[in-house]
Amino acid sequence: MVVGVLALQGSFNEHIAALKRLGVKGVEVRKPQQLQNVSSLIIPGGESTTMAKLAELHNLFPALREFVQLGKPVWGTCAGLIFLANKATGQKTGGQELIGGLDCTVHRNFFGSQIQSFETELPIPQIVAKEGGPPSFRAVFIRAPAILDVGPDVEVLADIPLSAVETISSNHAIQKEEESTESEKKVIVAVKQGNLLATAFHPELTADTRWHSYFLKMVPEIGEGTSAIVSAPTADQSFPERSVIDFPIYQ
Repeated sequence: MVVGVLALQGSFNEHIAALKRLGVKGVEVRKPQQLQNVSSLIIPGGESTTMAKLAELHNLFPALREFVQLGKPVWGTCAGLIFLANKATGQKTGGQELIGGLDCTVHRNFFGSQIQSFETELPIPQIVAKEGGPPSFRAVFIRAPAILDVGPDVEVLADIPLSAVETISSNHAIQKEEESTESEKKVIVAVKQGNLLATAFHPELTADTRWHSYFLKMVPEIGEGTSAIVSAPTADQSFPERSVIDFPIYQ
């Protein structure tokens, strides 16, 4: 089993380290032909505009779109979520190229600038049902996007009440949402659609590997070629009480 991690920019090393802790080999992907040697792909967080420019430079977009269209598992975190969305708003002048495939609209930097990054305990009932462990996940949002709307085939895995994110309430995008909706309005931060998984936060920056394990288990759900990937065993897995801060974890 080999999982590719797009290694143009961003937190690709941290994803590879998380996979290693699960006994899975992760390899860096920078060229189109390298996609032929992996059975699934993680697109990490980073600076989405920079990643898009580098992907265009290396002519990666056609190969990435084909990878998605073939039904191979792809997980985008933060900037990777933006890449996978069919539509993105709040982009820089001129926009950026997207891979697409995920039926949703994403707002780039929805939660604000770098200094408005934050952590929160995020309820994840669907993940807990498959992976066990605590009922919540300590999610790290770094200049994070958010999902504004989803299509009928998209499963929402996690959302966050806007009222809970007090440290970033000054952000214009959030103010606009609050003005037009009720106070308990929630914004979507994790979704799944077929072979695609996307999170607005950074699971690779915590010691909790449940999202990575969940992604690895997506392969049997797709059908053909499922024998190529075997997820790490989770039997008797223990989840010790977490400290408030459990990152960085890269080793």
